[in-house]
Amino acid sequence: MRSSLEIRFHGRGGQGVVTASNLLAVSAGLEGLYSSAFPIYGAERRGAEIESYCRISDSPIRETSPIEEPDVVVILDPTLLKISNPLKGLKKEGKVLLNWKQVPPNLSSKLFLVDATGIAIEHKLVKSGWPLVNVVMLGALVKVLGTPSLDSLKTAIDSEFSESVAELNKKAVEVAFNRVMEVGSVVA
Repeated sequence: MRSSLEIRFHGRGGQGVVTASNLLAVSAGLEGLYSSAFPIYGAERRGAEIESYCRISDSPIRETSPIEEPDVVVILDPTLLKISNPLKGLKKEGKVLLNWKQVPPNLSSKLFLVDATGIAIEHKLVKSGWPLVNVVMLGALVKVLGTPSLDSLKTAIDSEFSESVAELNKKAVEVAFNRVMEVGSVVA
């Protein structure tokens, strides 16, 4: 791993964006890396736009400000591409992981796709009619990043959820890990 990695998550209230960044930080910590995770809330209601951040580093992390120039942007809800700019500040060599089945227009970054919604439904990870895509996205993300490992992610999942929910999520992250695909740079 390089010295520091900054990941910004975008989703909607109720999708588990905060839980996703926390689980990624815990997974990194299990591998002896330094990590921090924290959210920024707008209107605190289900469906509102939410950002959450995770920093991973080989050395202690002292910065606590929001991530303005991420190395990676993770988008749990693709409709956010139409109503806001989740790619703002993305580094030129940055990566985008998107919960989607097909290549969206107007992206000019290294793009990775995974159908986290489909995987969540397939594994019965649905609550109040909403597919729970947050943990599924992490399976794809650890593949894209190369760190932390899938095993560390599964250990973090075990520490966060009850045994039955953890098992469903661990199966789903394995599927996402194997199904994420790089679609290259999509130029607008």
